[in-house]
Amino acid sequence: MRMNARRMIMRVSSLVCLGLALSALSCLAGETVEPGRHMLDKLLKAVEANDYDGFVSDGSDAFKAGITKPMLQGVSGQLSMWMKKGYACSYLGELAQQGCRVLLWRLAYKDGGDDTLAKLVLKDAKVAGFWLQ
Repeated sequence: MRMNARRMIMRVSSLVCLGLALSALSCLAGETVEPGRHMLDKLLKAVEANDYDGFVSDGSDAFKAGITKPMLQGVSGQLSMWMKKGYACSYLGELAQQGCRVLLWRLAYKDGGDDTLAKLVLKDAKVAGFWLQ
């Protein structure tokens, strides 16, 4: 009886460990598929809400110096009404430029209007640039 209980505990423990390992791999794979997604989402929410402090919070010193409140207000004024109706982000790819990671995203608005290209530039885990076209 003890042997069967031990075998059962070992099997259950093995299955739990396998499940945890697989879930960890899926988390790691998500970053590979959509690198920088957390940063992109944070920036887009800041644009939608016209939240300057949130927009520059993860930026490099040069990024913070180059973005003014009126600049963000202008972009927010142009895009927030479409963003509030909903949009989906699709990762397009990554470029290496001047020592930075340049991540490209497509924003497709739920109302069927024109798409927006988002270009997120990261250097040393900080936002070095962000453009919406």
